[in-house]
Parts: sequence; structure tokens; C-alpha cells
Amino acid sequence: MKKEKFDVVGMTCSSCSAAVERVVERMGGVISVNVNLLSNNMTVEYDESLVEAGAIIATVSEAGYSAALADSKSQAKTGEVNLAQDEISEMKYRTIVSIALMLVLMYVAMGPMVGLPIPAFLVGVENAATMALVQFLLTLPIVYVNRQYYRSGFKTLWRRSPNMDSLIAVGSGAAVVYGVFALFRISWGLGHGHLELVTHYSHDLYFESGAMILALITLGKYLEARSKGRTSDAIAKLMDLAPQVATVLRDNQEVEIPVADLIQGDIIVIKPGQSIPVDGVIVEGHSAVDESALTGESIPVAKHVGDKVISATINKAGSFKFEATRIGDDTTLAQIIRLVEEASSSKAPIAKLADKISGIFVPVVIAIAITAFVVWLLLGYPFEFALTIGIAVLVISCPCALGLATPVAIMVGTGQGALHGILIKSAESLETAHDLDTVVLDKTGTITEGKPQVTDVIASSVWSEKELLTIGASLEKPSEHPLAEAIVHKAEENKIRFEPVEDFLAVPGRGVQGKINQQTFLAGNRSFMLDHQIDLGEFEAKAELLAQQGKTPMFFATTTDVIGIIAVADVVKSTSKQAIRELMELGIDVVMLTGDNKRTAEAIRGELGIETVIAEVLPDDKEQEIRSLQEQGRTVAMVGDGINDAPALARAHVGIAIGAGTDVAIESADIVLMKNDLRDVSTAIKLSKATLRNIKQNLFWAFFYNALGIPLAAGLLYPLLGWRLNPMYAAAAMSLSSIFVVSNALRLRRFSAEK
Repeated sequence: MKKEKFDVVGMTCSSCSAAVERVVERMGGVISVNVNLLSNNMTVEYDESLVEAGAIIATVSEAGYSAALADSKSQAKTGEVNLAQDEISEMKYRTIVSIALMLVLMYVAMGPMVGLPIPAFLVGVENAATMALVQFLLTLPIVYVNRQYYRSGFKTLWRRSPNMDSLIAVGSGAAVVYGVFALFRISWGLGHGHLELVTHYSHDLYFESGAMILALITLGKYLEARSKGRTSDAIAKLMDLAPQVATVLRDNQEVEIPVADLIQGDIIVIKPGQSIPVDGVIVEGHSAVDESALTGESIPVAKHVGDKVISATINKAGSFKFEATRIGDDTTLAQIIRLVEEASSSKAPIAKLADKISGIFVPVVIAIAITAFVVWLLLGYPFEFALTIGIAVLVISCPCALGLATPVAIMVGTGQGALHGILIKSAESLETAHDLDTVVLDKTGTITEGKPQVTDVIASSVWSEKELLTIGASLEKPSEHPLAEAIVHKAEENKIRFEPVEDFLAVPGRGVQGKINQQTFLAGNRSFMLDHQIDLGEFEAKAELLAQQGKTPMFFATTTDVIGIIAVADVVKSTSKQAIRELMELGIDVVMLTGDNKRTAEAIRGELGIETVIAEVLPDDKEQEIRSLQEQGRTVAMVGDGINDAPALARAHVGIAIGAGTDVAIESADIVLMKNDLRDVSTAIKLSKATLRNIKQNLFWAFFYNALGIPLAAGLLYPLLGWRLNPMYAAAAMSLSSIFVVSNALRLRRFSAEK
């Protein structure tokens, strides 16, 4: 199987994208196809043994559009940003030409009606042919610069898959063709002295209507293109983070080269204030690095030899050298950009529904327009009246707003997620998140810090805490146990000097012993102490109390007496309590899933106020617990580290990996929280709710607008109230509808987690 990205040119609405999707899906060997109207590209997964990329390109071309394989290197550098800019430039040129000539045309056509001065050779019945010819010549350039509507519209109409361009082409084309017909009738009338005929047709030219339709729709599309360009801001900002050049060591000399020329293993020199070009590991020096752009962590992170550095982060102080380990498309920044692009180009289920509706909508509208035209003729109304009705129906029905309602909101929503450090892999997960009623949290590394820390140092009356910590850390330093590491780390933090240990002995599952300054000391659990017949005295009750709090007490003793207890625990993150409270305020049930014993789990449950805890669960059984909740009819999100929780993340309706930098679990999760902050779970759900609310508003406006506009354009109110819709006003209304939808979607740019 192969997954390939194609650039597609010529799409203007959801009917276009649906048509491209439809013809490619029908090809043998194509597994899946996803067309993105906003970024003008298509992602196709296909079997190379059955179909080739060239055949896919040819099929798209036969459907009336142009396609080409996307250049991955160029894509990495420019993404969709340049495509948007190219579209804006082209639409700007077409808009300027169209509007300028349309204004002149409107002045010439409408000037005499409102008493505006116009050249004498255009005034009067005897000059009617000249007037008609001038209007025709002013209309031709507008038709020419907007010829794409006709090329695409008639081609897709011929292939029985009409799109929005078909409506524009038929509507404006009918107005222009009727104007040419009127021009010939005026000429015939003048030649035969039939001035009444000349007067009649000189008032029914419709060149200005055809030009106005094209000009207003092009203006609307230009404003859409600008808005669509703004939706790519998140990707553009991410791309701007990475420097274009890097200083590397070559033959012990510092050389400045383009980042694209870096290779794995290059030693890169970073000075204060510089951005880090690629991912790597520090080999010399130390500094503080600002990672806020990627992780959201506002405090610079101290970096020393052996620490990882991430592309696009900024060196604040100090200089260092690092070895490049990930370059090009493998860097963290490139992965983030790819995630945002893929999420923007994917379709939510609600978007697929809109695509299906718009695919049916266009042919139905053409049928309504033809029916209205015929009915008004049969009712005895003039040909010009019936034609105006038909054109107005075609123009006002263009499904721009319907096609833009979902993808613009999805693109802005995923872009805002990226700016908040929340990477949403697909539009489907963004949509599903708003329906969540249960969030399952893994304990270790999600609710807690993920590594043991010393929480209590309780010394006996004859030993000080410092002495206890000195003995404990010295005795545990040779051990490889995680709890031992916590004690050693605590001692290092307190700048305690380690004593040499002799005759060190580790008893698996029990403890360790050794000689310090010729005296034997023991360290271990209760059973280890009892094995050595040590009387625990009051420390047994203290240890029990610590255990009830979810901590692991470790006894330290001489061969005769207990000298104290050091308690170690995987402490709860400072933000976890607030994060869980925020989820509960959203009406979501919070479940903690852990492999820890019930006592530890209950201690954390009590501390955080979690209602449901499932303890002593093996990693392989987590997926089954998620399945069990789903069988109860719940919509479940699983939040974990994305690696050992992969089966559960994959099983959940929405899998959320909580991690930072290069440790993000891209494969297993639907959403990745870059800031390692559990509060971002509620932020992601709030963003999902805001995006879905925005989409529903957009779809309502698009459907309501068409439901209201089509009957009015078809003249249903004309017999009762005398209301009918001029094609020019229909074009203006259609453009305003699209602009409203895009503007409403852009309100998501003001999304705040506090709302």
C-alpha cells in the first residue's frame, strides 16, 4: 500500500471536491481518498500493484480538474501557505478587472435611468445598437478573466457531475447569450424601422446582470481566499519558528550552511538567542532553552550534556554544541506541522454529510431553475421574465457557503489547537471529543509525575534527618531500584555528601545492607526488618499511616534499632486536581485506571476527588476496561503516555497522549498534548465543543439561506407580493452568505480555554 499527496487545481466548492473524490474512489486499487478543498490537495491510499499515480492524475484531469504529485520537500518548506497566497493573488487580479469594468458597465447601462451624463452617441433609440455593443465589449473582458467558471462548469455538466461553477456558468452565460440575442434584435429593428422592438430589447440586454454575477462572485471568492489564507496562520507561524541556516563544525571550523543540507551526526553550534534548527543531543556546554513555542512551558528549561534539544526552540543563555539526531521531516517541528496539515485536510463525519448533500444539491437546483423557467412561460409571462427567474435560481443556489461551512471551521479549530499545544490528528477526533461523557486517566505519568520522589524523612530521636538521609542515600546509591534513585536524588538536591559503602548486599524484593564507617546498616521493607529481628516499635504505625496515604515507606536501621523511615511516592502533579475539577464541571465522569495496588489508588482518589478508580490493572487489560465502559453506552476518552497505553488509546473513541517534545505518541493517539499538562484535556474538549458549535451555526446559515433564497428567486412570492429577485442581487446575496460563513468560522481564532 502507498499513501500519496496530490495538488489539485480547479476546485471551487464542495461539489468539486466531492466530484474529484467520487471519480478517484471508483478506480480499482484505490483504498481511500480524501480531498481538501481549502488547501487544494488530495491524499490517496492505493495498491501500487493495481494502480499508478499517473492513472490517478489522468482520472482527475478527465473529471475537469488538474492534478500533480505534491513535492514533499517543497511542501515541508512552504506547506499550504504559498498555495493560499497564489490563490489570493490570482483572485485579486480577477476581482480588480471584474469590478473596474463592471462599474463602467453599470454607469453606461444605468446612467440614463438616474439622469447621469453619458456620451451623446449612446443616447436615444437611434443609438441603441451602439449602446448594446459597448455593453457587450465591456462584458467580454469580465467573461474572459473569469473563464475558469465556464471551463470547469460546462465540463463537469457534460460529465453529469455539475458543481457550483456549473450554476455560475449557466446563469451568467444565459444572461450574456440573451444579451447577444437582444443585440441582434436591436440591429434588425433599426434596419427595418421597427423602433418599438428596438425600445423593448434595449431595456432587456442583461449584459450588466451577467457581468455583475461574475464580478460579485469573484469578489466573494477573493474574500474567501483571503480568509482561507488566514486559516493557515497556525502552520505559517510554526514554519517561521525554524531557522533557515545552521552553524556546523566541519574540519574543526564553524561553517554556516542551509538547514536542508544538514545530515545526521552533524555537530551544530548554538549561540545565545539562536533558534535550534533540528532535534539533537547536547555534547558540549550548557544553557537554558525556551521551549514555549512547542510545549507551552513558559519557564526556560535547563539543558546539560546528554539532554535532548528540540527544533524551533530558542537558546536563551549560554552556548553549546549538539549532535543532530533528527533532521528534515523527522524533526519534532516537521511532525507537528504534518499533524496540523493532516487534521486540517481530514473530514469530520459532519463534513461528509455536507459533501453528500451538496453533491445532490447542484443537479436539483438546475432542475428547479429549468422547471421555474418553463412554468413561468406556460403561465403566459414574457420570455425575459422567465429567463430572469431561471438565472436568479441558479445564481443564489451556488453552494459556496455549504462547502465552506465545515472545512474552514475544522482548519481554524485544529490551528488553534496547535497554538495551544494541542495536536489534533483528525477532524473526526475533533468532532467526537465534543460528545465525550467519560475520561479515563492513566495514573503514572498522567495524573502523577511518573517518577518516585521522597515525600517524608522521619528520623528517630537519636538521629537527625540529615544523618538519616546521609545513611539512606549512601546505602541506596549502589542499588538500581527506582525507589533508591529517588532517595539519592533527594540527597543530591540537599547537597549531602555520600559515604563509602562496604560489603554491599541486595536482597531482591526485600532490601539492601552494607557497612558505613565500619557499622552495618539495613534498608528495606517491613519483612526485611523482621527477617533481621529488628523491633519496629512506633515506626510500624507511622509506616502504616504513610502507606494509607499512597506512599511507600522504607525502613532504615542498624543491626539493633530503627533509625528512621524515608517515604517515597509518585507524587500527584500540581495541575492534576484542577484538571480533574474542570472535567467534572463539564459534566464528564472521570475514571482513574492504574496498575497500582488499591490502597495507593484509593489515597490518590481521596486526594483528587475522583469518583471511580480501577486499580491493579495489567497493561494488557486496560484495553478491556475501555471496551467495558463503551459497552455501557459511554463515549470514552483514554488519556495516557501513548506508549504502554497504546491498546487502550486505540480502543477509546478518542485517544489522548500526554507527553512533551519528541516523546509524543503520534501513532497511538488521536490527540497529543505537547505541554504535559492534564488541564489541556478539558481545553481540547472545550475547543471541540466550540468548533462543532461553529460548524452547526455555519450549516444552519447555509441551509436556511438556500431554503429562503430559492423560493424567492423562483418567484413564488411574485403573484402575492410582486417580489422577485434580480440576478444581480442574487449574486450579491450568494457572495455575502459565503463571506458570513468564513467570517463566523474565523471567530474561532479568539478561542480561549477560560471560556
